[in-house]
Amino acid sequence: MRYEIEGGSLPVLVIQLSPGEALISESGGRSWLRGDITTETKADGGLSGSIGRMFSGESLFLSHYKAKGQGEIAFASTFPGRIVAKQLAPGESVICQKKSFLCATEGTSLSIFFRKKFGAGLLGGEGFIMQKVTGPGMAFFEIDGYCKEYNLAAGEELICDTGVVALMDESCKMDVRMVGSLKNAVFGGEGLVDTVITGPGKVTLQTMPIYKVASAVAPYIATGK
Repeated sequence: MRYEIEGGSLPVLVIQLSPGEALISESGGRSWLRGDITTETKADGGLSGSIGRMFSGESLFLSHYKAKGQGEIAFASTFPGRIVAKQLAPGESVICQKKSFLCATEGTSLSIFFRKKFGAGLLGGEGFIMQKVTGPGMAFFEIDGYCKEYNLAAGEELICDTGVVALMDESCKMDVRMVGSLKNAVFGGEGLVDTVITGPGKVTLQTMPIYKVASAVAPYIATGK
């Protein structure tokens, strides 16, 4: 499988498929295709897997694309930012925010990932239920805004604003921490809690989570100015 990521800050993933090669994405995820490529909608993982995807904020079904001949298929990012590719070894998993998963080669599995601490999901901004993507296969993810990656050593902490963590290795741990005193939270402009990621593992951050953009423009929509 050959692919290119084009478009700069408005990225699109364009994949060239040879006969027999196949991909999966969220239902309706592809932007365009050409050539002899079939599309089939399936409820991967049965009823429990479909319901889990629904609670993680994704669709009940997955789309399966298979090339009968040479073909091309494209997946566009839904927001300005970057598309990143990750090669997953057999059994290797990454955890991502809902809406970050773009597509993956067939054989890669998607499941839900529950935070061990309810407070981390309730207050952390990334959601109590996230997605778990497991190899073997190549998976692609969309990042909102600029993409910054860190490789954390065992026990090393990365303190982030809520909603910034887009992707992390399964070996990382996520929790929330109060931002100092109540006075800091109310008047300091940093919010009530931070998201804390503890290594070992790689963490991918995004600088422009879409909910923050929505919050920034909401006052102007409300006033019409």
